[in-house]
Amino acid sequence: METEALLHVDKISKAFGGVNAVSEVSFTLKRGEVLGVIGPNGSGKTTLVNLITGFVRPDRGRVYFKGKEITGMPPHKIANLGLTRTFQVMRPYHSLPAFKNLIIPLNAPRVRKTRGGKLGDVDAVAIDILEEIGFERDARVPYKPAGSLPLGYLKRLELGRCIALRPEVIICDEILSGLSMSEITGLLPLLERLQMDGISLVMIEHRLRELFRLADRVIVLSFGQKIADGTPEEVMENQEVKKAYLGREKKR
Repeated sequence: METEALLHVDKISKAFGGVNAVSEVSFTLKRGEVLGVIGPNGSGKTTLVNLITGFVRPDRGRVYFKGKEITGMPPHKIANLGLTRTFQVMRPYHSLPAFKNLIIPLNAPRVRKTRGGKLGDVDAVAIDILEEIGFERDARVPYKPAGSLPLGYLKRLELGRCIALRPEVIICDEILSGLSMSEITGLLPLLERLQMDGISLVMIEHRLRELFRLADRVIVLSFGQKIADGTPEEVMENQEVKKAYLGREKKR
């Protein structure tokens, strides 16, 4: 395993009902890197995220984070190590105010350890985080029930819950999906800022133009297998990618 790898996935595999959802996929993620993961619908992208973050146990293969094996570890323990994720289908506490959705991650052992056990006014910290990622404090948006928020705010709330854990890696599962161009334009600088702050990002995404603006490297999945790994420019020129992924997009 490469010593510079923050996250290392080694030949991870998972089948459902005899169908290979992910088949011997390997990759590394370096500190501060933005890695894009693309592929047609059903190519195994979200299953790969679930395998890495402990929501699904692999049939074969290993996952390492900062040199420690985390294969099959419970999701909350993986998150507490600093490896977090957003969800394609968002999971807020609908009846709670938006800022209250950050209280649980802010009380995690990881946060208390990194802050020396002193967090102060947790509500104020939660509101500050939301304000930093685009919630207007003066408009009282952080105080509204999470279930009443439009999609753009819910996507930011997903990120906010990750940021509250003071992570080293955030896996974004289609964070740009369903957003308008103006919402995407507002979200991209936030993702860039996270990278500048030293957080590594894995972005599962269909919005290729926006993804390629951010990504240092891209891997491509097709029928559960990795068929390409390289810079956005290299991937776009790969004939297997054109056939398996980009060709399908053109036929829509």
